[in-house]
Amino acid sequence: MNTIYLVGAGPGDPDLLTVKAHRLLAAADAVLYDRLVSPEILACANPNAELHYVGKEEGEQETAQRRILELMALCARRHRSVVRLKGGDPMVFGRGAEEWLWLAARGIAVEIVPGISSAIAAPSLHGIPLTLRGVARSFAVITGQAEGGMTESWEAYAPVDTLVILMGVKHRARIAAALIAAGRPPGQPVAFVERASTPRQRCVESTLAEVARGETQVEPPAVFIAGQVVAHRVTARRRVLSADLRVA
Repeated sequence: MNTIYLVGAGPGDPDLLTVKAHRLLAAADAVLYDRLVSPEILACANPNAELHYVGKEEGEQETAQRRILELMALCARRHRSVVRLKGGDPMVFGRGAEEWLWLAARGIAVEIVPGISSAIAAPSLHGIPLTLRGVARSFAVITGQAEGGMTESWEAYAPVDTLVILMGVKHRARIAAALIAAGRPPGQPVAFVERASTPRQRCVESTLAEVARGETQVEPPAVFIAGQVVAHRVTARRRVLSADLRVA
């Protein structure tokens, strides 16, 4: 039976692909890939596979999504194994569930292959624990944008120890101000991890107040982390530096 595999490509480093994702890419007859899929991961695909770039640009998401669905259906009719390759995990703000339901309603076989979400990978790669005994017992992953603009309802997230905000760079100042208004302390440490797991990755540290004032310069794609756990990255780094100085 012809099958479409909704595959998570992880944060960008091909070494963070799952074994199953790598195997399916190597055997795929067609691959539909998003904007955030790295060239190194795409290089893992079957060299004889059809490659279809289906990245979306801001302002055309809904129109582009309709074209993607039709292209997926076309590929499923023509090929035995089709990989729909998405950055991160297909079920974390990746429209994986929408595509799955649309395809299933048309009798097309679908299999989900989870990937490592940038929400988990980006903080970990820079020594930021999402939970830490005595500091943070909970975390939430939130989208920084909704249909028509920024996510507006932040009050529900105010009590959560660690917030991980995806797609929040554009509206970061408004988000930070909204979090402060919802009750989070202005001095709460935050971090932005740009291009996690790639050679260009970078971590920018700040506070909610500084971000709200527009003083924090960040380039997308980046993961926005807010919570006291960010301060423990600084502590850990200082300990490492002190140890290095003692050894020297």
